[in-house]
Amino acid sequence: MRILVIGINYAPDLIGVAKYNTELCEELRAWGHEVRVVTAPPYYPDWKVAAGYRSIWYSRQRLNDVDIIRAPIYVPGRPSGAKRLLHHASFLMSAAMPLVWSAVRWRPDIVFAVAPSLLSAPVAALAARLTGSACWLHVQDMEVDAAFELGLLRKNGVTRKLMLAVERWILSSFDHISTISPQMMRCLERKGIASERLREFRNWIDTGVIVPGSNQTSFRADLRLKATDIVALYSGTMSNKQGLELIIEAAAVTRGSHPSVQFVLCGNGPVKPALIQMARGLGNVHFLNLQPQERVAELLNSADIHLLPQKAQISDLVLPSKLAGMLASGRPVIAMAAPGTGIALETEGAGLVIPPGDAEALAAAVIELAEDEALRARLGAVARGRAEQKWDRTSIIRALELELTALPQRAPVAAPRPARSVRSVEQVATGSRRRMEFMKRTPASRVPKSRVSTISE
Repeated sequence: MRILVIGINYAPDLIGVAKYNTELCEELRAWGHEVRVVTAPPYYPDWKVAAGYRSIWYSRQRLNDVDIIRAPIYVPGRPSGAKRLLHHASFLMSAAMPLVWSAVRWRPDIVFAVAPSLLSAPVAALAARLTGSACWLHVQDMEVDAAFELGLLRKNGVTRKLMLAVERWILSSFDHISTISPQMMRCLERKGIASERLREFRNWIDTGVIVPGSNQTSFRADLRLKATDIVALYSGTMSNKQGLELIIEAAAVTRGSHPSVQFVLCGNGPVKPALIQMARGLGNVHFLNLQPQERVAELLNSADIHLLPQKAQISDLVLPSKLAGMLASGRPVIAMAAPGTGIALETEGAGLVIPPGDAEALAAAVIELAEDEALRARLGAVARGRAEQKWDRTSIIRALELELTALPQRAPVAAPRPARSVRSVEQVATGSRRRMEFMKRTPASRVPKSRVSTISE
C-alpha cells in the first residue's frame, strides 16, 4: 500500500504532533508499506527553524526508509494569532506543489493529512480527487476553536463565522476523519460530520520503553535534589494553552510549609522566558531543556508526581499527548480539568483531578500526594495499567493500519522491487529510529522523482 502523508510537523522535532507523525510513518514503513511525507523543516517547540534546514528551497531526505519532501515556510519568532495564520498559510502555498506532484506521479492508494495544519488539508483532498485515491484527515486538535477560546483570534461574529465555514468545508471534503478522543469525535459530529465517517485514533506511548523505574536518576543529581525530595514534574511544550504559571504560583504556596516538594518544568516554548522570570527567588522551582527521546523514560521516572495543567477553555478541544507518558511511568497525575471532560476521565483513578485555573487547589493536591506514599503507589499502579490497556503504540497503529488496508486501493501499485534489509518491528519498538540519511537539497523546480521500493517483512 502506498501512503502519501502531509503534516507540518515531523522528525527531527521531538515532541507533540511531530513525534506521532514520525512514529506512524516509520511503523507503517517497517511493516512493508511505502510512505512518502510532505512536511516543513523542524522548528517546534522553539519556533525557530533548526540549523541545517534554513533554506528558501525545497529539500529531499530519506529518514529511516521514509521518503521526505520538506517545503520552506514562514516561522514567526513570537507566534501571535495573525502570525500563526501566516505560518500555516505559508505551508499551504509551499506544500501544494510537491503534494500534488507526488500524488500525480507516485499514485498513492491513500492521501493522509494531519491537522495541524488544517489549512493545508484541502490540497490533500484535491490531490486524492485528481488521482482516485482515498483521502483521510487526522485531527490532532481543534485548531479553529482553540484559537478563538485562547484569544489568539478575535471573537467578532464575522471572523468566527468565516473561519468556521471554511473549517466545515475542509472537513466535508474528506472521505474519512479520525481524531484522538471520544470528546473530540463528538465535537466533530456537532460540526456536521456523520458518525460513520469518524474513527478514534488516539495518540500512544511505547509501553515497552517507558516503564516504571527508580526515581533516583541523573536528573535529580544534576539538579542537586535530595533523595527524600518529592518531585512534581511538568514535561512538555511551554505555550499559552497550558497555564503553566499556575505551577509557579503553587510552588510559592508550598515553599515555606513543604520545603521537600520540588517543582521541575522540562521543555521549551514561547512562554518559557516569562516563567523563568516569574520563578526568580523560588528555590523549589527548577527548569530543564527539552530532552532527547532516549532520555525521556529516565526523565519521567525522576518524578514522584506528574502535573498536567490545562486551561479550561480548551479542555475538550485537545487531549494532551504527554498524558500517555505520565501514565506509562507508573506515577500519579494531577490534572486540571472539569469533571466529565476527556482529560478528567482519562485521569480518574490514576491521579487527582482538580479545577482548572486554581493554583491553591494545585498546591493542595501536590501536598496530599507528597504526604501519602501509599496513595502515590496505588494511583501509579492504576496509571500503568491504563497505559498498557489504552495507550499502547503497536496496538493503536496496527488498528489504524487495518482501517487503511480495508479501504479500496484505487491507485495502480507498482510491482515491488527486491527488498533490502529491514529493521524488525521489535527494533522499531525499542526506539532505534533516528538513523538519518540526508539527501542533497534540491530547488523546487528540480525535485527528482523519488526512488521508493516496496519492502516486506
